[in-house]
Amino acid sequence: MSKITRRKAIYLGSTALAATVAAKTLAQPPTLKDYASKKGLIYGSAGAYSKLSQDQEFADRFIQECAILTPENDLKWKHIHPQPNQYNFSRGDWLLKFAQHHRLKMRGHTLVWHSALPNWVKETVNSQTAEATLRDHINTVAGHYRGKIHSWDVVNEAILVENEHPLGLRKTPWFEWLGEDYIELAFRAAAEADPNALLFYNDYGLDYDNNYEEKRRNAVLKLLERLKAKGTPIHGLGLQAHLSGANTRFNAEKLRQFLAYVASLDLKIMVTELDVADQRLPYDHLERDQRVADVYEMYLSTVLDEPNVIGVVTWGLSDRYTWLSGFRPREDKKPVRVLPLDQELKPKLAWESMVKVFQSDSFVLTKPPLIPRSRFLSSISEIA
Repeated sequence: MSKITRRKAIYLGSTALAATVAAKTLAQPPTLKDYASKKGLIYGSAGAYSKLSQDQEFADRFIQECAILTPENDLKWKHIHPQPNQYNFSRGDWLLKFAQHHRLKMRGHTLVWHSALPNWVKETVNSQTAEATLRDHINTVAGHYRGKIHSWDVVNEAILVENEHPLGLRKTPWFEWLGEDYIELAFRAAAEADPNALLFYNDYGLDYDNNYEEKRRNAVLKLLERLKAKGTPIHGLGLQAHLSGANTRFNAEKLRQFLAYVASLDLKIMVTELDVADQRLPYDHLERDQRVADVYEMYLSTVLDEPNVIGVVTWGLSDRYTWLSGFRPREDKKPVRVLPLDQELKPKLAWESMVKVFQSDSFVLTKPPLIPRSRFLSSISEIA
């Protein structure tokens, strides 16, 4: 075969290969990340090293659907800082390489939390050593991933109104040792360690229209106001949004007003841990899936009316792997159906509802007028 013929054959072969790849790419149906991206939003999911590294089918689907990855547990204290002078970055580093290789962003979850602490913290730390311990952890962990993390959940779940603290603060070990200042300290340390990351305060129970969650919204808003007044480097609020398919006490306008107040503090907002429990819903798959999907649509339609919302992360992508199987199981012992994809990694009605909201033209492009703050707070029990 002449050089010209050989070159022509190579050219035709490479062209055919390119055409095949292009055809496959064009044939790939749009995914959640695609629909979200068209609205200027980031969609992603929590994922664990143990699942993404061992279940290739799941990992492939994760890459298709998601633009951002939140490690479920692998960056929490007891996994990454198991002993006073020992850090274990192996799982976190694997997840970061996975994300980078597949062009996903990665969130950091979480630097400061009262839960998932190794025993050595409670056994050896005291009020004299707490600040140094906290700074060392944040500097080491956030510093290790400096410039590689989209956003950190710096402080997680610092509010617990049942404690009857005047400001609604949870009496965590860090609070007992350092007082409320531990929260500001954590954000300043995180900003020094990873100055390009977005820094979030993350909490649950901010979604429904009942007295308890109104108190929590009030306490969170006051915390954010205090932090901003001190010039704390905080960039956003994370809404965990662990919802229930059986809870109907939802007031869209109240939630919109709360988010508008948060946005007025020049803070971004992310839905960080979205899922919809089905433990009190009927067994019938069609009815159950519809009820769960309705909650996804109702909630996201409301939250995404706020222009400062930048992304949506579900706490899991598929019913194959969800914490709700153990923490909120069904009484009939049947598998839960709580996430966008089923156990076979196929889209459910929840997936379709999310797509519907992402495609919707009903997003409010300008912020609604705020109800006067005094009137907004008059309808809820004051904490301070």
